[in-house]
Amino acid sequence: MTTAGAGLLAACVLGLAAAVAGVGLPRRARAWAVGVATALMALGALVAALAVIIGDRAFTARLPSVLPLSGVTIALDPLGALFVVVAAVVAVPVAVYGVGYALHGPDGRAFHAVVPLFVLSLLLVPAAGSVTTLLVLWELMAVASTLLVLADHRRSPAARDAGQWYAVMTHLGLVAILIGLVVFAGHAGGESFAVLRARGPHLSSSVRSAVFLLALVGFGSKAGVVPLHVWLPKAHPEAPSHISALMSGVMVNLGVYGIVRVGWDLLGGGPRWWGVVVLAVGAVSALFGVLHALVSSDLKRLLAYSTTENVGLMLIGVGAAGLFAADGHRTLAAIAMAAALLHVLNHALFKALLFLGAGSVLTATGTRDLDRLGGLARSMPVTTATFAVGALAIAALPPLNGFVSEWLLLQSLVHSLPSTSATVAVAMPVAVAVVALTGGLAAATFVKALGTGFLARARSEEAEAAHDPTVAMQVAMVALAGGCVAAGVAPTVAAVPLERATAVLGPLSTAVAFRGSGSSLRLNGISGSMSPAAIAVGLVIAACVVLGMLRAVGSPRARRRAEAWGCGRTVQTARMEYTATSFAEPLQRVFDDVLRPDLDLDVSHASESRYHIDAVRYRHGIRDAVDTGIYQPLLRAVGGWGRWARRVQNGSIHRYLAYALVAVLTVLVVAR
Repeated sequence: MTTAGAGLLAACVLGLAAAVAGVGLPRRARAWAVGVATALMALGALVAALAVIIGDRAFTARLPSVLPLSGVTIALDPLGALFVVVAAVVAVPVAVYGVGYALHGPDGRAFHAVVPLFVLSLLLVPAAGSVTTLLVLWELMAVASTLLVLADHRRSPAARDAGQWYAVMTHLGLVAILIGLVVFAGHAGGESFAVLRARGPHLSSSVRSAVFLLALVGFGSKAGVVPLHVWLPKAHPEAPSHISALMSGVMVNLGVYGIVRVGWDLLGGGPRWWGVVVLAVGAVSALFGVLHALVSSDLKRLLAYSTTENVGLMLIGVGAAGLFAADGHRTLAAIAMAAALLHVLNHALFKALLFLGAGSVLTATGTRDLDRLGGLARSMPVTTATFAVGALAIAALPPLNGFVSEWLLLQSLVHSLPSTSATVAVAMPVAVAVVALTGGLAAATFVKALGTGFLARARSEEAEAAHDPTVAMQVAMVALAGGCVAAGVAPTVAAVPLERATAVLGPLSTAVAFRGSGSSLRLNGISGSMSPAAIAVGLVIAACVVLGMLRAVGSPRARRRAEAWGCGRTVQTARMEYTATSFAEPLQRVFDDVLRPDLDLDVSHASESRYHIDAVRYRHGIRDAVDTGIYQPLLRAVGGWGRWARRVQNGSIHRYLAYALVAVLTVLVVAR
């Protein structure tokens, strides 16, 4: 048995053993057994994926007796292995974090049994080698994640509502994937990915385009693209925080994997408009997500909308790659696709870290409301430091990992101009503007989250009494923070894996994106290079010089202690600070026409005279325009149709028999 096969087999065995341990062990041993077994399961899958990437040799196995009729086909190539690595590097620290989180969050037998099954599905989806295998694993992932979102449904009505939304959206997406892949397999004459890959490029353009659009809708709903994103801001805040880290850091990335796998591997790429559509969806998702993250005061809801933003950036890269490949610019296409895939890894690291930090804050304070937090830097130093690393990484500031992938993306977009293609000449400047605007708004968003949530004075008793979580939770956050730093300082390690992953894709199979030479990252075919390690060293030296100068200048003088930003006042209170809402209000005014906030000012007067004001109440809220403008009217229409349809059921057996007769006749006429 090969190393890849042994690793995947070990992962499956450990996943099933962890699920059994979650059901059978007593409460004290349950969390440790499930956490350790889940971490080992992820490590086994990581070994298998690295064996495929380093050896540049795909692993294939067929198990005909596992599923009736079709069996199970496992085919792990470098593209799928890259996504297995992403899932594994997040699952290991999340499993460790879950051991400590079990002391404060859900601790039932069902919950602990489902967690390893969910992680196992995340690890195996990229290894599926046939339509049936992919659909079964995708459904396992959907059902397991739905149960985990509902973990707190007994105490939280919001969790029940979020679970319903998520279950409906994920299964509607599954229907689109099912129809698309069944049509694909029917026209190709087989369901294995090898057959689809060989015959997909030779199908008619109408079939190929229909399959691509269905895959974009189905996988896009899991990725959380606009307008299919509505489940994210509902489900992520209500799920346990380490489950949110897995869903946002890994599961949504598998939506991007599905789009890339079907569109640019199995179908072999397509016409120019495929790339334009994906790029447009990505641009809208990036802007919509970052704007709603900017104005959100719920920490986990903010992170959920930020996921939509980052998925949008990934799809900008994927769409640009498709557009460049259709125009014959394979080098630019490879760089854009490599930027998208590298951002998948980077997003998994910093988004998982931020969700774990949010979980620590929620555990310590019992609230996700940034307006009620503040002052956590003193009482929660480890959480604050690691959350700061994640915030700087997601804001794409050097020398952290988010900077590298966004720099690669911008390089591919900028170097496409000037172009003889009118489509490229119009689309690329718009894409550059979207990436730049999104980056600026993301920086403001996480300055708000870090500043109002962790700095200054505590704005509630819960924040004053907060403290860092258990050692296991701290270790997990520190590990992910270290991953953000390492991936930012040494991105050249990813050069060969990304090259081999993009080589799987037909239109990009002969192009190389970039090379790593020492500490430098050099782009292939265009003038672009960067040394993240040199940037990191320069920043450290600059910080040391500034601190040394301040110490040298300030040491002879006597020090005085005074309130920061006291402005002459002798008393400084928490009510004088910026809240998250007030911090975002100036930028909200700029985008009022897009966000359309609900504002309500209620002034009540004293009973003695209307000239004396008793109280002023100000209410402010921003609703999701897609939710209120599309889904709520649709739900009302469906509800009205349901109420009307109740009249059909009046208890008459004669009417029911008539319905059956009409249905049979209709089927016969249609079949004829």
